[in-house]
Amino acid sequence: MDSSRLHKPETLNQRLQESDFGTLEIGLSVLANDDSLPDDLIHFGAVHCALVCPKPPPTASAEQVQLFKEVTAPTVLKKRSSLKGKTVREAQKTFRIISPSEYIEAGSYLRVHVHPKRFPRCYEVDWSSRVIAETESYVVLEKPAGTSVGGTTDNIEETCATFTTRAMGLSSPLKTTHQLDNCTEGCVVLSKTVEFCSEFHSKLREKQVKKLYLALTAAPVPPGKISHYMRPVNFAPRILSREPFQGWHLCQLEVLECKEVPWPDSTIEDIYGILDCGWSPKDVAYECKIKLLTGRTHQIRAQLAACGAPIIGDSIYMPAAIKMMMAPYLYPFAEGETNNEVRDDEAMNATIDQWILQHGKEPDLAIGLQACEISWNDGECTYQAGPPWWRSD
Repeated sequence: MDSSRLHKPETLNQRLQESDFGTLEIGLSVLANDDSLPDDLIHFGAVHCALVCPKPPPTASAEQVQLFKEVTAPTVLKKRSSLKGKTVREAQKTFRIISPSEYIEAGSYLRVHVHPKRFPRCYEVDWSSRVIAETESYVVLEKPAGTSVGGTTDNIEETCATFTTRAMGLSSPLKTTHQLDNCTEGCVVLSKTVEFCSEFHSKLREKQVKKLYLALTAAPVPPGKISHYMRPVNFAPRILSREPFQGWHLCQLEVLECKEVPWPDSTIEDIYGILDCGWSPKDVAYECKIKLLTGRTHQIRAQLAACGAPIIGDSIYMPAAIKMMMAPYLYPFAEGETNNEVRDDEAMNATIDQWILQHGKEPDLAIGLQACEISWNDGECTYQAGPPWWRSD
């Protein structure tokens, strides 16, 4: 596969733009094209299908909504034998196309990600040297920042699991057991077997896996336990409140220690793609050792930013932390305030929407966060990463 081809998918992109309903109508005309680009996209895992088109998003045009209604009308669906015995909801479940020769029935929904999220860092890493430990059941990897542990919706090729499998010459692909953010480095456990994967998931559910992190922050954080509640919406930025709301998820971490360290010099920042997020001054930074007590997505990043100590290079949360200091009235859940004006659901959602706008974009490569240690079985299995990127020793 020529992965460089995916940088400029003009042919497929043009077909999508000319379609009346994007992924709904391109169908077999794309997959049957002589150009090898569709094959490459399928190899990347960027092509998904469903027997029946899912409900269009709120951003869909009137024409798109009308087309959806036409192709999902009961009279149309009754004529499709492949739907016999299935509910519409079951038929709307998407699955990944894994072969260019896979048959797609006329009337099916097809979603093609013509610009998959790429991870060029994968091609720069000596993956064998990143292996911390190997047993019969698992591999512990020191994940580099700027990589995905197990892939994204549109890219299951450029992953830690895939590249480590190849580097170690394993006959069966390694499986993910837990996640780290793409911009985070450090210890991650990859399973060799389905049995260990299930076993490790059970340990995670039962809170038998202990995780320690090092975070490089722009301001000091007092040692002790920090609790927030996370809005139950599955996209970034993650919104936190000090006060509980119904359905919001408890987030807890414990800062074990916090020490002053030099702010990384510009050369180091350039090497690791650390973005300038507007924090000033940059005289000193603070290295915090953190014990993660709950495991929510973006939890450490969001909690530290909410405390006024954002992680260096975190271009999503640092801009919001700066805004919270400059204009605290914009933060819906300021500490010490009752926030009665946002108790109403509609008012609260409007206030949160405004707060979301104060955040930035996802970091390009690294931030000051490392999963420095992972352990289970009461410490019998303990693994540590090397020095984080911001240390010179």
